[in-house]
Amino acid sequence: MYIKKMLLSIFIIGVVVFGLIQLIPYGHSHTNPPVTAEPTWDSPQSRALAERACFSCHSNQTTWPWYSNVAPVSWLIQRDVDGGRRRMNFSQWRGMPESGELAEIVSSGEMPPWFYVIMHPEANLSDAEKTQLISGLNALK
Repeated sequence: MYIKKMLLSIFIIGVVVFGLIQLIPYGHSHTNPPVTAEPTWDSPQSRALAERACFSCHSNQTTWPWYSNVAPVSWLIQRDVDGGRRRMNFSQWRGMPESGELAEIVSSGEMPPWFYVIMHPEANLSDAEKTQLISGLNALK
């Protein structure tokens, strides 16, 4: 009987804490500032591949899924989008980072991250698509 009461207490405390963390405002802004400049893409296909695999974190055209409204997941997503936009933003294009850096990051498998691909299977590019995206990234101006 004691164990049941303890488990019920833990459950109730968990529900209350989960409810309270929803009140923390970070992770709920979900802003998509206007697109001010985009790179010159070598083809519409390269842009479409970048849109599938990169734009949710590296552009001002983020698609905010339903779970981006639920803390603590909303905090992680907001952090990733803020960091991605700060590092490189296709919607505020100012020219290439170091030559070949983007292509190298995609080629190495560093981007898109594995945890992103799990939740966004459309970002899981085939080898041919990855090769085309890398070629398109190398041709950016």
